[in-house]
Amino acid sequence: MKNKPIIVVAGEPYSIFFEIFFKSLKKKSIRNINNPIILVASKNLLIKQMKALKYKFNLKELSFKNLNLTKINNKKINIFNVNFNHNKTYDKITSKSSNYIKECCTVAVKLLNKTSSKVLINGPVSKKHFLNKNFPGMTEYFASLVGGKNKEVMLIYNQASSVSPVTTHFPLKKIFTRITTKKIIENVKTINFFYKKYLNKSPKFAITGLNPHCESLDKISEEEKIIIPAIKKLKISKIKVYGPFPADTIFLKEKLKQYDIVVGMYHDQVLTPIKTIHGFDAINITLGLPFFRLTPDHGPNLSMLGKNVSNPKSLIKTFEFAKKLK
Repeated sequence: MKNKPIIVVAGEPYSIFFEIFFKSLKKKSIRNINNPIILVASKNLLIKQMKALKYKFNLKELSFKNLNLTKINNKKINIFNVNFNHNKTYDKITSKSSNYIKECCTVAVKLLNKTSSKVLINGPVSKKHFLNKNFPGMTEYFASLVGGKNKEVMLIYNQASSVSPVTTHFPLKKIFTRITTKKIIENVKTINFFYKKYLNKSPKFAITGLNPHCESLDKISEEEKIIIPAIKKLKISKIKVYGPFPADTIFLKEKLKQYDIVVGMYHDQVLTPIKTIHGFDAINITLGLPFFRLTPDHGPNLSMLGKNVSNPKSLIKTFEFAKKLK
């Protein structure tokens, strides 16, 4: 990814993202990344946050007309300005910010296409106010922008152990209709390709069951009808896949270290334990798109806005990981 930029969408304007962005740029290792970091956000809001938090950075405002990647570096904040009149908007998370967030995402995708960049990092947004009922999460939202709907795969990555849910941001009552043998196979193959090409590793997968203890008293068992057939077909493809395992024991320390990725059937089945284990030391990666969408593993956290005590570790890890995606 030599000289190709890392595109960053600030996301929800009333969040801690600017704070952790400033803290990340204070790290010499981040400033020295060869790939220029381009922020897509409101310049006025950035300056307001910088003053409030007492950070000092020089800015370089970019446009599609003056975009010369050989003349920008990370000694300044490189920003594509998207107008946002914060003086006429409540200083809290509301749907009034939706048009601004949409415009930021649209500009970011145009930048990806124009620069042939492979990496987009986005700050958190409110699922309640921005996504509403149209999209279950940002994973699916970005997929819709680039024609990748139903191809997206969520991977919560940590070098020691990672997880991936087959279904993402769906209510429990809906996941039973969305788990298919085909979906499990496609997700695992996408992750396997990513690990082999970009991480130089042939990973070992543990697949969970859906029902407690991988058992069901009903006539229809998702393990027998859907999950086990998927595992058998993946084994034929020479992928290192094992299971199904009960979700209540696969995360035990001695068990977990035997595998690189745990593929679960639904969101909280695997994200709750992995966040408990790794805390902020994990990165949310969307695979299956024309680019890699990365995001720090935290939300907007409005209650911490302006306090300057938020932990930037996840964003720093995200920038450091982006360097691997060449």
